[in-house]
Amino acid sequence: MSFFRVASRRLSRSFAGDSMPIRRYLGDNVNMNGLHMIRDVTTNGSLGTLSGIQKMDQLVFFSRGISTTPQYQYPSAQLVEVESDVEADNKKLPGLEPTKPNEKPRVVVLGSGWAGCRFLKGLDTKIYDVVCVSPRNHMVFTPLLASTCVGTLEFRSVAEPVSRIQPSLARDPNSYFYLATCTKIDADRHEIHCETVAGDGMPSEPYCFKVPYDKLVIASGAEPLTFNINGVEEHAVFLRDVSHAQEIRKKLLLNLMLSESPGISEEEKQRLLHCVVIGGGPTGVEFSGELSDFIMKDVHERYSHVKDYIKVTLIEANEILSSFDVGLRQYATNHLTKSGVRLVRGVVKEVLPKTILLSDGTNVPYGLLVWSTGVGPSRFVKTLGLPKAPGGRIGIDEWLRVPSVEDVFALGDCAGFLEQTGKQVLPALAQVAEREGKYLAGLFNRIGKENGGKANSIGGISLGDPFVYQHLGSMASVGRYKALVDLRQSKDAKGLSHAGFVSWLIWRSAYLTRVLSWRNRFYVAVNWATTFVFGRDNSRIG
Repeated sequence: MSFFRVASRRLSRSFAGDSMPIRRYLGDNVNMNGLHMIRDVTTNGSLGTLSGIQKMDQLVFFSRGISTTPQYQYPSAQLVEVESDVEADNKKLPGLEPTKPNEKPRVVVLGSGWAGCRFLKGLDTKIYDVVCVSPRNHMVFTPLLASTCVGTLEFRSVAEPVSRIQPSLARDPNSYFYLATCTKIDADRHEIHCETVAGDGMPSEPYCFKVPYDKLVIASGAEPLTFNINGVEEHAVFLRDVSHAQEIRKKLLLNLMLSESPGISEEEKQRLLHCVVIGGGPTGVEFSGELSDFIMKDVHERYSHVKDYIKVTLIEANEILSSFDVGLRQYATNHLTKSGVRLVRGVVKEVLPKTILLSDGTNVPYGLLVWSTGVGPSRFVKTLGLPKAPGGRIGIDEWLRVPSVEDVFALGDCAGFLEQTGKQVLPALAQVAEREGKYLAGLFNRIGKENGGKANSIGGISLGDPFVYQHLGSMASVGRYKALVDLRQSKDAKGLSHAGFVSWLIWRSAYLTRVLSWRNRFYVAVNWATTFVFGRDNSRIG
């Protein structure tokens, strides 16, 4: 202990004077706050107070101005910090190196939705190395997502791993999938900055890295529209991903079980079992139909004590299924009403924890609230300094290029034609995104064969015919073995439209064939057969 007392006295005398000699010895970048804290401790005469010292910023101590972060679990990554743009640009981030002249050009794809995955599936990996960056490692077959909320299908039936869609991501040495989100696009340097997704087994703080590219494809999708209504993000559940469907299923089954518990008042029981759907588009209508099927076939049999309390209300500001034929809209309205779905025309003003306030002053209590009012530009798209199409999407030309930057393309729900192209912004539909992905993959394969895959190398290569979209029609299930099929190419055009049981067979057959893999087609077919014979699974897991 005498050694520590002597060291403490000498260290305190050293700090008692001017700190300039220390600066000259250690350099101008030394963190003097840390030295002053140690001076305070040593003059106190006890090293026990060291435990009260807060962690210094980045531990810049005796490091000659070099930031050291020994607490990181992954030395190849660097902690995200709040810093100026200049510091961020100057800081060297870990990541891949730019491609060399003797290497294949690298295509970076942002997103794993319909557009991105269809592009990945069609890209020739003999010509390109490919890197996919997405916060999820699978594609969701969204047309059947509503069926998973009530147990008609299992969740794995609608999720297709990205590595199965494009096997080179798992087997090729220079192709990668990164579970991350893109935070910045540096078009001048041909690189993107990414942030890892935090989760179990990962550091609590996100980490940044960079990925240089020769060609960049932005297919990051869109976000649900909330119209800046208070309480939507806090209390409503969206229906865009498997995690949303899981949350809906858990909450629905939980409310059913809680409502049977003793001590629940009649009013509270009615609230818990009131399911409200906001938005009368295809997703909202299909979910309402699936929910009414679940109530009539499974709830009445397995929850007989509360079967008369559970209700479904669909709130829409205008008409449901506005893009469908007038006759089909009327058929859907009548069918949903007969199935027990209450249709309400109104505008949501505010969402409270247990009630919805409409613009006319009506209060609607709810136990489960599903929000399905369409999609709009994501926060990421809004932050990009790229030209915007009407509606706030990334502006593109007829070949899906972003005109103001080199080697950047955009497609799917995040992109739309610029006004100068003379084309309308296409609707945010799965078939639009899929067709764009297929077209762009063919374009890349063609220019790659003409040595146009490297950065800034397209030059005088002909891009061929521009992208042209032809609508193949719309379909929607309304429950109880009924569906709508509208094969018109546009809202005002004439064409075949049909509703009923035959349309339901067409709907199921069409989507079964559109599922990406034979594995998932088998899952879907088996799930449908199991549900038909044994009913839906009402186990609440998790």
